[in-house]
Amino acid sequence: MLKKLGMIGLVAAALAGPAGAQDEPLVSFQVLAPRLAVDLAQSVMKACNEKGFQVAVAVVDRFGVPQALVRDRFAGPHTPDTATRKAWTAVSFRSDTQELVPVTKGGMPQSGARDITNALMLGGGVVVSVGGQMVGAVGVSGAPGGEEDHDCALAGIAAIEDRLPL
Repeated sequence: MLKKLGMIGLVAAALAGPAGAQDEPLVSFQVLAPRLAVDLAQSVMKACNEKGFQVAVAVVDRFGVPQALVRDRFAGPHTPDTATRKAWTAVSFRSDTQELVPVTKGGMPQSGARDITNALMLGGGVVVSVGGQMVGAVGVSGAPGGEEDHDCALAGIAAIEDRLPL
């Protein structure tokens, strides 16, 4: 019984959060507008097409929920799922997946992250941030490698940057 009460206290303390946070009844956040998410996916695909790559591109909101998905006619059947998982992984870990590849390899302390359902530690998932706040992520699959997927994502984000608030 004492052990159970101790666990309840630990959970309650974790849920309480920092002092002052309890005073705010609502939380505000930003995500990409649906139209901009679609435009981002198309911009990324265009960047890949210019390099001769047939890909799928997924854009997710800051919670990992898909907002847009496009796939070239010759992109492999696995690419929509792979692109979505890369974007989901980027928002889940708040990091571009290209950076997660080396730190999650076998034998590394964080290698267990590869066992998380839906996590995909391959290059091509890139966080989209506005003013230092994550608003979503884009995932790309189908270029010859993760580095090329990553580069296409960056080019697509750069193509819509002028439409993002500072």
